[in-house]
Amino acid sequence: MTNNMMTIGTLAKIADMHVETIRYYQRRGLVAVPAKPYGGIRRYDETALARLHFIRSAQWLGFSLDEISELLELEDGTHCDEARALAEQKLKDVRQKIASLKQMEFTLDNLVKRCRCSEDPQQCPIIHSLHGKLGLPARRVEHGVQEESQ
Repeated sequence: MTNNMMTIGTLAKIADMHVETIRYYQRRGLVAVPAKPYGGIRRYDETALARLHFIRSAQWLGFSLDEISELLELEDGTHCDEARALAEQKLKDVRQKIASLKQMEFTLDNLVKRCRCSEDPQQCPIIHSLHGKLGLPARRVEHGVQEESQ
């Protein structure tokens, strides 16, 4: 069991994360910054630890920090429909990533097989294919980041 009031270092150790990660979450508004007594140091309670566990669990499920912020706004438990909608969208995203990973696996498997069967050591099928387009889905650039089109 943890001490009722912890320093940020103790909180970080118990939560198994770096102090700077906690500070980053504080800057993002995900974790409250406790009051600092005059001449003293800030102390964190079990609520802060629970919040960090919530964030880590949500990240494990693939939620971004922005999405976690939305979930935390629904934290009182009376907004199940909204939380479900966020989870449904995340599930859709995960399924799309799985489909993309399966396509990557199929393509890589074929390239490896072609390479094994190649009779010309000067013409590596993998390198040759990477210079081509490999039948990749079209990509669009949005906000400086490439995204696959749907």
